[in-house]
Amino acid sequence: MTEINRLAPGLTGQLSSEASEAVAERLASGRLSPFACRDASAIRRDSCDRDRDTCVRPSFVRDAEKIVHLPAYNRLAGKTQVFSFRANDDLSRRGLHVQLVARVARDIGRALGLNLDLIEAIALGHDLGHTPFGHAGERFLNDVYHARTGRWFFHNVQSVRVIDALAGRNVSLQTLDGALCHNGEFEQQVFETSGLAEFDTFDRVVESCWEGGDEAISHLRPMTLEGCVVRVSDIIAYVGKDRQDAIRAGLCDEGTFDDGLGGAYNAWALAAFVTDVIEHSVGRDRIEMSEEAFSEMRRAKRENYEKIYGAGEVNGDFSAEVAELFGRLYEHELAALAAGDESAAIFAHHVLPTQQRLEYYGRDYDWESDPDQTVVDFISSMTDDYFMATCEAVFPDAAGLFPSRGYFAPGILA
Repeated sequence: MTEINRLAPGLTGQLSSEASEAVAERLASGRLSPFACRDASAIRRDSCDRDRDTCVRPSFVRDAEKIVHLPAYNRLAGKTQVFSFRANDDLSRRGLHVQLVARVARDIGRALGLNLDLIEAIALGHDLGHTPFGHAGERFLNDVYHARTGRWFFHNVQSVRVIDALAGRNVSLQTLDGALCHNGEFEQQVFETSGLAEFDTFDRVVESCWEGGDEAISHLRPMTLEGCVVRVSDIIAYVGKDRQDAIRAGLCDEGTFDDGLGGAYNAWALAAFVTDVIEHSVGRDRIEMSEEAFSEMRRAKRENYEKIYGAGEVNGDFSAEVAELFGRLYEHELAALAAGDESAAIFAHHVLPTQQRLEYYGRDYDWESDPDQTVVDFISSMTDDYFMATCEAVFPDAAGLFPSRGYFAPGILA
């Protein structure tokens, strides 16, 4: 690592000789850490033969493969990470983000001797419940859902629902738990496991998240060290990458940020934070960062909120009318369910395909018992483009509400 962060000079991206020796010994042995989650420990709702652990397809390999073949995974490529309505194919989408999280988490997990297949499954599945338009869309959908039901929408809780209830793919408790507990909005310096060991308790925890929102989610702890690694890797993966995207989008420039690294902060962060986590976690039953690394991560994330996420240009993508479309679409889809018109999009594009997929696995989509949840399932599943197309199809005034930034703005072409 050649970059130096003047605000965190002690983070060099280098392991101490003791940690380096411990990692090298672990890698040379080829053995998992005693604190790793073994494939044989996978817990499933249905202990059917087709999902049994084999030498060719271990338990968590199966989970990762189940996830990447879901329609919800494919749709991540069409969902906002930070920037919406921008004609720039080089800006990150959520599909890239989950791969970056998997990459960071695997680097940490390999050094610590953890189960890389479980890490990959959690990382690839952790954002499957995300809305169109990133955290803005998540906030808009939560506002209308909470106003109607008193319950809370958070994408990590919906990710569990997508994998477990809407896909019915018999994914392991360890993977579902990692997705639920991943939320990178809640930083911690030390991650200890929860001791969770069965589905009954997990289901109660999930329900408490719907009922309590932040109050419940902020106290979540993963049941495995692999889940802990994904949680810290989520922040590591986006804190520098979002800065690069902001510079690429023209919102910031190389001199905008206090550490003086500009877009090079991403490379610095990947090296500095990954090695710091390894340094302070190797051989231990928890995942930990140094005080300097934790303070710098929080500072960088706070600066992102001030200069990127909360910036007027990003917020300006969403006029009050665009935000209101979430409420209008919500009411429209509720009415379509009540009318029972199977030609309506919520039936043709959501309820019926979901039922067909679940029937294959001997399960059912109980969409009638909770229409609000069904509408949330539908809207949160949408890509940015599908949301816009749906609004333009059902609301005549919607076509002019979405900001339009073409590839060939005036002055781009001679």
